[in-house]
Amino acid sequence: MEKLKITPLHQNHIDMGAKMVDFAGFHMPISYTNIKEEHQSVREDVGMFDVSHMGEILVQGKDAEAYIDYVFTNEVKSLENGQIHYGMLLYPNGTVVDDLLVYKINSNKYFLVVNASNIEKDFNHLKSYINDYQVEVMNISDQYAEIAVQGPNAQRTMYELLHVDLHSLKFFHFDHYDYLEHQVMISRTGYTGEDGFEIYGEANVIINIWNILREKGVTPCGLGARDTLRFEASLPLYGHEISDEITPVEAGLKYFVKLKSDSDFLGKDALIDQMENHLNRRIVGLELEQKAIPREGYKVFKDDQEIGYITTGYLSITSKKPIALAMINRPHTKKGTNVFVQIRNKMIPGFVRDKKFLKDNK
Repeated sequence: MEKLKITPLHQNHIDMGAKMVDFAGFHMPISYTNIKEEHQSVREDVGMFDVSHMGEILVQGKDAEAYIDYVFTNEVKSLENGQIHYGMLLYPNGTVVDDLLVYKINSNKYFLVVNASNIEKDFNHLKSYINDYQVEVMNISDQYAEIAVQGPNAQRTMYELLHVDLHSLKFFHFDHYDYLEHQVMISRTGYTGEDGFEIYGEANVIINIWNILREKGVTPCGLGARDTLRFEASLPLYGHEISDEITPVEAGLKYFVKLKSDSDFLGKDALIDQMENHLNRRIVGLELEQKAIPREGYKVFKDDQEIGYITTGYLSITSKKPIALAMINRPHTKKGTNVFVQIRNKMIPGFVRDKKFLKDNK
């Protein structure tokens, strides 16, 4: 059995008695106290996550902009320096290699943040499409540790505890800041549906920041709360709502795909063909009419016909509703469509709804 990788904060998690699991080949905390408490800390105040397992890939060279615009679904040539785009790497058939964030340092230098489970796959995919582009692609994941500080009080907490003023940092932008005679990079994106920041830096600096935040009462949160939070915000998780068998169009992520742009990108033709000729299914929201939990993989039925499956489902911690994201065959994707979810040997009634789960709490 291959030995699990650890992040620079691993000993901190052990010392706090975190429940640890194997996640994407890393020994990571699923929770410290319980998922509900950690989830609510982010919804109501502020929490922090060790996300040092995420991958970082640097693309640089005189053709960096043209190269990124070819391998990435979202257009980067229109970005300002210091701006971030979300999008995907695709296979030629339009299915997803990975979803990622692209940070534009300048037109010759881009910083890519990819999922931990896909680091090597993404790196090899990117290298395989360099072709005649004058670029260098480097996996620099080992050079960075990263924590995410998330919640409505994230900005105030960062200022009061770390003395870093982030009020002028716009959403989906990043900048470099001096901290304890070191430079850290801080972005404002988030994966929770709340305001939040990601801090990238050398391991010793990130450990120091984690300890300060922890000592001052910021709630450490594990992967469990990270998943319930991103789900309520209807944000996709690779291997669930997107995968090497699911396209961005099927996942409802067309907004992040530059289909109307004049520029070409890998997988574009396949997506256009799918939209025009055979878009047979898509990800929708579901809500059950009974307090049962619609877990991943459960089958969805309409009039005794199997029409899809759950990709992610929970009894929402915030709204208390049993809700899910599900891949459903057309024409059963219309809001209000009555369906059944098979939970063990029972058929639980539910209906198709929008994916704006967080608005239930407003």
